[in-house]
Amino acid sequence: MGLVDDIRNKRPMVVPGVYDALGARMAQSVGFDAMFQTGYGTSATLFGMPDYGFVGAAETLDNARRICSAVSTPVIVDADTGYGGALNVRRLVQQLESAGAAGMFLEDQIWPKRCGHMQGKDVTPHSEYTEKLGAALDARQSKDFVVVARTDARATLGLEDAIQRGVDNYKTGADVIFIEAPLSISEMKQIGSSINAPLVANMIEGGATPLQPAKSLHDMGFSLVLYPLSVLYASTAASLRVLHELHKSGTVASKPSDIVSFDQFNEIVGLSEMRTLEEHYRTLHRDVT
Repeated sequence: MGLVDDIRNKRPMVVPGVYDALGARMAQSVGFDAMFQTGYGTSATLFGMPDYGFVGAAETLDNARRICSAVSTPVIVDADTGYGGALNVRRLVQQLESAGAAGMFLEDQIWPKRCGHMQGKDVTPHSEYTEKLGAALDARQSKDFVVVARTDARATLGLEDAIQRGVDNYKTGADVIFIEAPLSISEMKQIGSSINAPLVANMIEGGATPLQPAKSLHDMGFSLVLYPLSVLYASTAASLRVLHELHKSGTVASKPSDIVSFDQFNEIVGLSEMRTLEEHYRTLHRDVT
């Protein structure tokens, strides 16, 4: 059974956002069924800059290679607008599959894009997006590679147009439909009742969409519950607390809850596995000599 079937059947599937290999290993250790490589987090951690169109195809792919090589859990990659036209999207899908990605999000914003919960975004003509979505679907070698069709039309064209784009995207062949940034629970219910497809609910702390428990979102019709920034925000908060304390007192002894132990961290990054392999090869060498 592929990831699309899991999204349909393991309802609701809660998916955390990750932005580096370490975070991916932590998410895998907890037991999530999938994870999401966030463009917002990639821009913040690679460049220290907002999700404002600064990340390109090269950065997205490089990060995907690092993350996917670190874990066996499926990784869905935020591919923004595809970084060009239909041919660019086609090539990007081929490269993402080669990197080990299990799927991608493809959105219809005009470049330079920005976080879907920020002001000032706009969307392309739907026909232009349909060409890119078709290219993504045509390019994938495995039908298990999940293509999530995202529209940001709610902010610029209104909810009805956004829903219609979602319906059309599903007819085109997208596996999962994502209407970004509905403004109320009523709007979320309308999306859930209007689109007969697996749907994404994007839960961003402080964002435009009301935060709801996964069960409530499932009851509204959402299959994939995305928390793209929770880990990034939590890590930032803990790091700031530790840095302030270190700057203030010269020690972090008073902040034990914000710091994992030496042994805990080494377990997360797989030190025991490396030691086992090291001993294995050392034994092999002794047997040969």
